[in-house]
Amino acid sequence: MSKSTRSGSTATATTARREDIQRLVDARHPDPFSVLGPHLVEVGGQRAVALRVLIPGAEFVEAHLEDGAKEVVRLERVHPVGFFEAILPREREPRYWLRAALPGHPAWDFEDPYRFGRILGDYDLYLLGEGSHFRSYEKLGAHCLDLSGIRGVHFVVWAPNAERVSVVGTFNAWDGRRHPMRNLGATGLWEIFLPGVGDGDLYKFEIRTRGGDIRLKSDPHGFLFEFRPGTSSIVQDLDRHEWRDGEWLEHRSRTDWHSAPMSIYEVHLGSWQRVPEEGDRFPTYRELADRLIPHVRDLGFTHIELLPLQEHPFDASWGYQVTGFFAPTSRFGRPEDLMYFVDQCHRNGVGVILDWVPAHFPKDDHALRYFDGTHLYEHADPRRGEHRDWGTLIFNYGRTEVKNFLVSSALFWLDRYHFDALRVDAVASMLYLDYSREQ
Repeated sequence: MSKSTRSGSTATATTARREDIQRLVDARHPDPFSVLGPHLVEVGGQRAVALRVLIPGAEFVEAHLEDGAKEVVRLERVHPVGFFEAILPREREPRYWLRAALPGHPAWDFEDPYRFGRILGDYDLYLLGEGSHFRSYEKLGAHCLDLSGIRGVHFVVWAPNAERVSVVGTFNAWDGRRHPMRNLGATGLWEIFLPGVGDGDLYKFEIRTRGGDIRLKSDPHGFLFEFRPGTSSIVQDLDRHEWRDGEWLEHRSRTDWHSAPMSIYEVHLGSWQRVPEEGDRFPTYRELADRLIPHVRDLGFTHIELLPLQEHPFDASWGYQVTGFFAPTSRFGRPEDLMYFVDQCHRNGVGVILDWVPAHFPKDDHALRYFDGTHLYEHADPRRGEHRDWGTLIFNYGRTEVKNFLVSSALFWLDRYHFDALRVDAVASMLYLDYSREQ
């Protein structure tokens, strides 16, 4: 059984390469799963298992083994920053959980994320690489799931030119050294399963570029974001609402909407109504269901067209400068509240159309711009990649993954939020390369 050394001391014996340890400590290792977690090793001619953990600043780390005699093993400090290791005389990886403590804080128990294998399957990787995974939102982003009886969140992000990507958030003190992700090779995808993380936790992706810069990015596939000016993504379960619009959906499937009469009430929720007696706040999606739907029905409209509801940082853009292509703005509530609004529209015989913006995105540094240190979502050539009239960047439709991202976004709103149609914004600027450009 290994014993810990004093905090701050440096042990000399380790089965890990010193350069790997230093790269982990410096948060620049491209393959953390090759070092951290359980690994079969050979020590003194005997097979063993090395357990390796990186918790910067930790006072101690223990492994509680759940096989055989249920031992408690104190890991040895190998690097003063907080890299720990224990050598177990076993021929296969044991089932275990960890306990650690920071100086002056109570100990906490947790599962080791580096003992879990790859989660994304080969077929998903093939479809994502081919650009035909039109429900990419089911795989990328942050998804709550149970893995081997352990509840946690599976994070996946596309950053093909990054040197290292970590998930940072409220659960790890926003420290990029704690949870570097697994690199899935030529796909450009990174993933990690974090046990104990759950619904409501704030997070971002910390990306180290190949030039050594650190970029802190919101999740391109995030389902919910903080209310402005906050920019963190929020882990969100989208299965809270119980839909009751089956009769409408059945009627919709049997109706020829191309020849049916249609009268559309176009509305920007942010300016349609406020609550002045409460600081002029925005109304909630649920309050809007009570007020807007009767108003539209009384006027005889068949449909409501909502100006963009996707998350956006700047109120004056009216939602047309999107940073969250899979997230309804938190100005009016949570995703289940928007689902309630659409549900109530349908139950009252009113269709709902959503303005959708696939032409461009703002230059806010927390979002898609220069995402992994390269022009990933936008054209590198500013003559094609920048819309100077609007101060925005233009998507590079020549990239398979970008097209897949946008098609998935469109289908997402129809699938998960039951919108009846999309009104596509700025089509002319997508079609004409000389749009709003001088000779």
